[in-house]
Amino acid sequence: MTKDMTLSGLSIFVLALFCFFSVSSRPTGVHLRNMDSFIRAVQQVEDSNPGLSPLALLRALRRTAGHDDAMTIHFLGASYNLTDAEVLETAILNASSFSFFDKAIHHIVTDHGEERGVILAPDGTTVALAPLLLGIELGLKAKMEGAPATGIFPLTLGRTLGLSFLSLQDFPASLRLGPNGCWDSVDHPKMFKLSRPATLATDAVINGGMDGAILGTDLSNLSESEQPPALSEILKGYYSFVLHEGQGLDAVTSHISPRRRELSRSVLEPLDLHSQVMETLALVWKLEKTEWIAFDTGVGKAVQDGLRVFVHKYWDCPQIIPRCQWGAKAYQGTPIPLSLPLRFLYVHHTYEPSSPCLSFPKCSQDMRAMQRFHQEDRGWSDIGYSFVVGSDGYVYEGRGWNQLGRHTRGHNNIGYGVSIIGNYTASLPSRHAMDLLRHRLVRCAVDGGGLVANFTIHGHRQAVNYTSCPGDAFFSEIRSWEHFRE
Repeated sequence: MTKDMTLSGLSIFVLALFCFFSVSSRPTGVHLRNMDSFIRAVQQVEDSNPGLSPLALLRALRRTAGHDDAMTIHFLGASYNLTDAEVLETAILNASSFSFFDKAIHHIVTDHGEERGVILAPDGTTVALAPLLLGIELGLKAKMEGAPATGIFPLTLGRTLGLSFLSLQDFPASLRLGPNGCWDSVDHPKMFKLSRPATLATDAVINGGMDGAILGTDLSNLSESEQPPALSEILKGYYSFVLHEGQGLDAVTSHISPRRRELSRSVLEPLDLHSQVMETLALVWKLEKTEWIAFDTGVGKAVQDGLRVFVHKYWDCPQIIPRCQWGAKAYQGTPIPLSLPLRFLYVHHTYEPSSPCLSFPKCSQDMRAMQRFHQEDRGWSDIGYSFVVGSDGYVYEGRGWNQLGRHTRGHNNIGYGVSIIGNYTASLPSRHAMDLLRHRLVRCAVDGGGLVANFTIHGHRQAVNYTSCPGDAFFSEIRSWEHFRE
């Protein structure tokens, strides 16, 4: 045992207690793999240890999950370098919560495609806890100890992205990141299955990395007079929010999870990502004594190609909630493929549901109601729209990019049909929801090969003469949009 790892008799005694008690105990009522359960477990520890600092708690969580690799230690120090007081403070965490926190944080993908170490956030997205907590810990260390915050990108995203790009160099760049997956139940989530073989940078890992970069940067930028909140409060503020009717995301100035893509872009894009990833890889190889890998002339191109896909998929494109996540029923019959790229985008409002949806549960409920109406009342094979935009900050997958929809009679094979949930006869959707459609989704479609670059936007009413869709107010608005044609 090295000098840094030497423990006093008191520390050894406490750790012995931890080994004795941690075998079978865990917090009560927190077995579900969602953010609310994780926050409750953290809060139980905080309530049992009133003097526990959030930084000490994060170090204890890191030790519990076994995340003391060389690069993490390089930026954060070893999690086992705790004072006697900190060991005592975290003993209750270890004794009561080791099993739960170890399973919640330790990230692996099984041979059967189950991704562990990830949890379901209230907004319907899935987040890996390890990069999230590393980002928060580094931000707190910078705030509390005056340490530089330069390790936020390497620890949250840089290392994972770089290694993922390199590990799959023989695969198309689009397959070097992701995938997403689906929970067995969004109400009682216990198992998350990926939609295809995993890369090192699954969607959940990237979501956790983006969130860790955002929150870590926020914490490192706190003023000298501001004391950092408890870990549970940091997580609640970002994930457990309520959007209000008539305002939605337009009125939100705080940093919350539905804005992770735009926020992470504003934090990280100025850093010159290519240089950052290359420097991160060089550090990884130095710490692992494998510097010879840096002489591979293909490394720079692999990183460049991978970053191009990352920017497109996770920054240019909006987050799209997959069908399995909102509880879609199966397509009835055989889907008909579209011939891409398409030339038109047809804009709709749902009319019914008539109110904007402001949360993942409500938007999912609306999606199921529309699918049920289209399948059962109208006799269609599926929900008619290609995509549906909620006012919760997300786009919901309907028939998707590649399947023929049933949204604009006589025009379904030449354009996508996208609807914003709500009745916009007399009022407009939220600015954020309109921007998701106008800027993010169409850019994603053009860059991804779904729409031609000079595509045309039409309101539903322009293609058929029996409807006022997308509502008078909304139609007046889209007439000012780029690509709109009379």
